[in-house]
Amino acid sequence: MFKVTLNGTNRLDIELSGKLDSDGMKTALDELVSKSENIENGKILYDVVEFRFPSLGAIGIEFSRLPSMFKFMRKFNRAAVLTDKAWIRKVSEFEGFLFPGLEIKAFNRDQKEEAKAWLES
Repeated sequence: MFKVTLNGTNRLDIELSGKLDSDGMKTALDELVSKSENIENGKILYDVVEFRFPSLGAIGIEFSRLPSMFKFMRKFNRAAVLTDKAWIRKVSEFEGFLFPGLEIKAFNRDQKEEAKAWLES
């Protein structure tokens, strides 16, 4: 499951649980783009409930949409990632180096309030 919720005028809340196939990836990327249309200097609260690697078809869809995803990411300056997996926290924070102007900080899932406070600081 990939759920995107617009929270206020400049924050997206994203919840990921389970494995995405190609249809799920198409829907998720379309939803990200449409819900972020009017966002500037935005923030993302990304909750990784249960991570499973996406299917090869889903990865292909994601790569085919890289230009629109780079445009999407430029709308945001902060992202907080909630996860119980240490390796996901490390990879998430490393991704911050790949997107200039985007600061990514990872938190344990039980630190949701701290993550929200960091996004707003």
